[in-house]
Amino acid sequence: MKTIKSILIATTLICASVVSTLSAQQDAQPQTQPTFNVAIGDSVMIKRDCERYLTGERMSLWVYDVVHIVKQLGTKRFPEGVMLDNGNGGILSWVCQECFGPLVPKTVVPAEQPTETPAPKPAEQPAEQPAPEPVKQPATAPVETPVETPAETPVETPAEQPAETPVETPAETPVETPAETPVEAPVETPAETPAQEPAKSGYDRFTIGVRGGAASLLHSVVRGEWICGGDALLDLQYAHYWTKENRPVDLGIIVGLGVGYAQSGMKAAVDTSYTVSTSDGDIDYTLKADEVKENDSQIQLEVPLMFSLIHNNGLFFNIGPKFMIPVYTPYKQNIKNPDINAYFPTEGVNVSNEVITGLVQDNQLNTKGTDNGTQFKINVMLTAEIGYEWKFQNGHSLGLGAYANYSVFNSFKNQGVNKSLMDVTPPSSTGIANVDILSATSTYAEKLGYFDAGIKLAYHFNFYKK
Repeated sequence: MKTIKSILIATTLICASVVSTLSAQQDAQPQTQPTFNVAIGDSVMIKRDCERYLTGERMSLWVYDVVHIVKQLGTKRFPEGVMLDNGNGGILSWVCQECFGPLVPKTVVPAEQPTETPAPKPAEQPAEQPAPEPVKQPATAPVETPVETPAETPVETPAEQPAETPVETPAETPVETPAETPVEAPVETPAETPAQEPAKSGYDRFTIGVRGGAASLLHSVVRGEWICGGDALLDLQYAHYWTKENRPVDLGIIVGLGVGYAQSGMKAAVDTSYTVSTSDGDIDYTLKADEVKENDSQIQLEVPLMFSLIHNNGLFFNIGPKFMIPVYTPYKQNIKNPDINAYFPTEGVNVSNEVITGLVQDNQLNTKGTDNGTQFKINVMLTAEIGYEWKFQNGHSLGLGAYANYSVFNSFKNQGVNKSLMDVTPPSSTGIANVDILSATSTYAEKLGYFDAGIKLAYHFNFYKK
């Protein structure tokens, strides 16, 4: 029995020695570089549900239907990554080689679908028809008929008949009757008809009016162009007029309060480049977008101080300063086709639209906010109104006219004009770059102003003083 135990123990020791030797030999073998089953220039497809290299994010669905070209096999920083180019716009992606499907023959080229541009339709110009010139007919001169001189009939001299001398009758002396002194009646002075002249105080007027038309909130932009908008406002005004019957124009002064809504916008393209220094080296950024469109609006208060002229025929003209204050200034912005490209000079690698270098998220394509730079800032405008008013039997009147307001002084001036609309913060220890989307107005508008013009309808309550 002891002999069998001894044999088992020896066999166990021999096996353990062999396993230990094999393990040591395996550990002594040098590590090899990863082997890639594709080469640079190969055309490949990406398997469904493949994730991005390093970040582990799921890719967009369109990536799986596009033929990709192998651009680069591994780097010092990303030894097992493969950089792919979709061959349409230079969009690069880093993936693992396990994501590859079957190789695509070299002859396969992804089909490009250009956008169909509709044929412009020129406006039809109607043919000009000059008005025919009427035939001139000279007036016919009437025949002059000379006036016939009538025959002169001599006046017959009547026979002179001497007057007969009347019989003289001596006048009888009348009885002297003393004249009675008549009762003196005071002469009634006729009442002087006063001139129909109202009191110098004139009359008071309360006005309720509505107006609307075209508007612009942008005074000047360094990049892009402004888009005309519109406005709609309610006016409550008080006026006092001085008038005289012999003067054809009533003179007055107007004060009041206006409240309403105005909006306009701007659009521009993005094309800027700059270099950012990091601990791993410099990064050259190139930021582009086909179009950035922003819609700006505001709720505003207006305080007018105008001089008024009203002619007796109904024409009126108002002019003077107006103080405008924006109390709420929201905006909405849309970005089309943003592109962020990062170039690493030390490694000679381009990375586009990746979270590790900068990527505009879907929720950043449409943004909104409030422009605090213009809110509660005083604008001084010059305003003018001209039109006609109809008077009613009750003394009130209805006015219809045109108006225009122009900001001669505005308090908003952009100190950071022409900076980058897309601001990228390089990747940190998390490996994710931060991208901020700014307002087009805050980056491309040098200063903001106000201009509007349109039609105004107002009802006037006139109170004449006796």
